[in-house]
Amino acid sequence: MIKRIERVLEVCLLCLAVWLAYDLTKNPAYSQEVYYQDEIALTDARPGDVPARYDARTQYRAPSVKNQGTLGTCWALAASSALEAYFLPQEELVFSADHLSLHNSFAKEQNDGGDYTMVMAYLAAWQGPVLEEDDPYGDGVSPDGLSPVKHVQGMQMLKERDYDAVKRAILQYGAVQSSIYMDLKNAFSSSVYYDQLEYSYYYDGPERANHDILLIGWDDYFDASRFNRSTSQNGAFICQNSWGAQFGDGGVFYVSYEDINIGRNCIIYTDIQDTDNYDHIYQTDLCGWVGQLGYGDGDCFFANVYEADSAQSLEAVGFYNTGRDSRYSIYIVEDFEDTSSFLPRKPLQGGHIEEMGYYTIPLREAVDLEPGRRFAVLVEISTPNTMYPVATEYAADEATKTVDISDGEGYISHNGVLWTRSEEEHEANICLKAYTRDR
Repeated sequence: MIKRIERVLEVCLLCLAVWLAYDLTKNPAYSQEVYYQDEIALTDARPGDVPARYDARTQYRAPSVKNQGTLGTCWALAASSALEAYFLPQEELVFSADHLSLHNSFAKEQNDGGDYTMVMAYLAAWQGPVLEEDDPYGDGVSPDGLSPVKHVQGMQMLKERDYDAVKRAILQYGAVQSSIYMDLKNAFSSSVYYDQLEYSYYYDGPERANHDILLIGWDDYFDASRFNRSTSQNGAFICQNSWGAQFGDGGVFYVSYEDINIGRNCIIYTDIQDTDNYDHIYQTDLCGWVGQLGYGDGDCFFANVYEADSAQSLEAVGFYNTGRDSRYSIYIVEDFEDTSSFLPRKPLQGGHIEEMGYYTIPLREAVDLEPGRRFAVLVEISTPNTMYPVATEYAADEATKTVDISDGEGYISHNGVLWTRSEEEHEANICLKAYTRDR
């Protein structure tokens, strides 16, 4: 009887911990405080705040289970589902994986597969997301002219196998997109790595990840004996697959903490806003972060020049952080003529970014831009342990062979004095966006 009472108390305390974590992460004031501070980090929750078990399904935060069918679109379905989880349970949106996999800027067919870098480029460029009802899945057609229904302004790539960070991200943002090596071919096949009765999966072989899934929870007490492969470590992530409800436990299965690939490629969508946040986006990098430039020591200046097409105010700057623990400073040149214009640049603000990913930095004070006048946005960045810190777009392979560098005017510099034109010297566009509002 005493043990039963203790168990009841344990369950009650667990539910209270999950509710408190969920309530904090969905509080708008809390989210705004974390994002707008100069120290851009995942969250300020302490490791002890993370419960031993959490399942988004019990909190009405798990998106609907999708079925990719015979198409190689697991990456697009995982991403669109992660975006849906961000808004649950307040907003029930279903985003189009068809549009993401067919209407991006890469030279790939829908069945050629993809990865999170393609997702990041598509979302950062405001090409999507669009709603499933406007572009239904699986018909092989994606209509032109669809506008995004949300603007994704922030995406983070977590440190490899940082399970505490993954758990905190699930609590804060609803889900984490991750990758595993999937030995199964479909919902009806079998594998020595998958236990069909326990819905458990543990791959301990040499293969690299080939399948994207969604992490929607975890269970530190999931017993090691429930896996087909021998392991002494308890614990599993609760994962949502894209093979329909007939797979696993209604589309969900349990991947061991010991799985060779789980937690290595994790991305979270951290800042999604309504489409009235900015009126214009200036960019040249529709394929996003394809390569990197720098001078071998992690320190670099990079800039893009744009022309204001009306009376606007520069309100934010967006760029990729290609390493961890970066420090940045943002500058503006309001009237750009040539590289000598970079010398009297005006400092705007600076800060620190902890994780890799794409970030939009809102400016504390907007800068007025005059119509028809060329302006330049500059970033000075210092990224330890990264030799080439500046993200670039260029024609690197078949998927990026259609990259157009004729639309850009980008520059890089080691010291902020001598500058190199990136399109001419490196055949690459600089990944640096400007966000404005009409005046």
